[in-house]
Amino acid sequence: MFADRNGNITRFSRAPADLARAQRLTGKAILPGLVNGHSHAFQRVLRGRTEHRTPSDRDSFWTWRESMYLAANRLSPDGLYHASRMAFLEMLLGGITTVGEFHYVHHAPGGAPYADRNEMAWQVLRAARDTGLRIAILRTAYARSGWGKPAEPGQARFLTPRVEDFIADTEALRAGIARAEDAGHAWVGVAPHSLRAVPLDYLHEIVAYARAQQISVHMHVSEQPADVEACLAEYGLRPVDVLDQKGLLHSRFTAVHAIHVTAIEIAALSRSSAIVCACPTTERNLGDGTLPADRYAIAGVRISLGSDSNVQINLLEDARSLEYHLRMLKLERAVLASKALFSSATEAGAASLGAPGGSLEAGRPADFFTVALDDPSLAGASPESLLSHIVFSAERTAVRDVAVGGKFVVQDGHHPLGEEIVDEFTRLQNELWS
Repeated sequence: MFADRNGNITRFSRAPADLARAQRLTGKAILPGLVNGHSHAFQRVLRGRTEHRTPSDRDSFWTWRESMYLAANRLSPDGLYHASRMAFLEMLLGGITTVGEFHYVHHAPGGAPYADRNEMAWQVLRAARDTGLRIAILRTAYARSGWGKPAEPGQARFLTPRVEDFIADTEALRAGIARAEDAGHAWVGVAPHSLRAVPLDYLHEIVAYARAQQISVHMHVSEQPADVEACLAEYGLRPVDVLDQKGLLHSRFTAVHAIHVTAIEIAALSRSSAIVCACPTTERNLGDGTLPADRYAIAGVRISLGSDSNVQINLLEDARSLEYHLRMLKLERAVLASKALFSSATEAGAASLGAPGGSLEAGRPADFFTVALDDPSLAGASPESLLSHIVFSAERTAVRDVAVGGKFVVQDGHHPLGEEIVDEFTRLQNELWS
């Protein structure tokens, strides 16, 4: 594989003259970089802090959310930078080369905008640039606590009540990124948080803007049964039915989670060529439910994968969990093929984010990772079984090198800033939770 000075693949060759000047990666296999379609980097600070019973009669996503609000309101811009660097370091060490960052901590504690209304987004982008990760920053719209609900103080940092302000802030961020030297490594999509958080008139404006600019739209959809119940109460329809009937679904739309859906809703997502982003490690951690991935596959709906809350960052684990959850529900094996699961972790994620990677072919970026064929988790794999070994059995120790745009950011399992990032993150955690 050969790349030009911009890091794009030009050709593949086995010619002796080419091999003589190539960098050999002996004993390793090269794979397309993984694409993480849905992340909340700041939630990395919550890991291990919510795995206990609360005074509530029943712990759930909604009790966990209170802890999430607490963490979100403690983070300074500098704190968000260090939390994001930690999450992004882990992603790279696991073979992820691109992330879709669903970013909604916009304002200062209390809700007042920073002098630069995109200050927090710039910190996330700085973290991605400094670690070497490619990023789609999905700027999130949050306009209300819910239909007929009073404002929640914990959400004050998320809220942009006027859609005009949201679009202006998004345009300012896009313009700033376009001026950056590494503009090809970062871009912007929009993310109306959910039907619970964004009323329909606001949502129509966002989707119209995204269509005009040809950028991706991501949205939490039917993550919890309560999301469906709230939508039925407000609109008399289920979430995907609302989006379908209002003409809001399209090929650049990604429904994040989309767990609690009907056959009619699955058909609507299929007709529109929308994508679903599953986050199995988070969904099982929060008790969200199991994605009906088999039904989506039959309907031809592409499924991408995300690390979401970052309670665990291992996209191959998300891929295998998508299958294992189905095996437990259906009491059968091999529901989804290894190739389809790996495609969810690469090509489908790239399509969802409008990312240039996702596969290794001429004209695309040289975004890839390697696995050591003598790693204990892969030992004995044959060429025919290697992909299944990687999808179902590879441990993080197997990931040795990671390149983004042809430049190695991880070599032999080591990132040059790894120790510093861990030290600074440890200091941050001590400040946040002591």
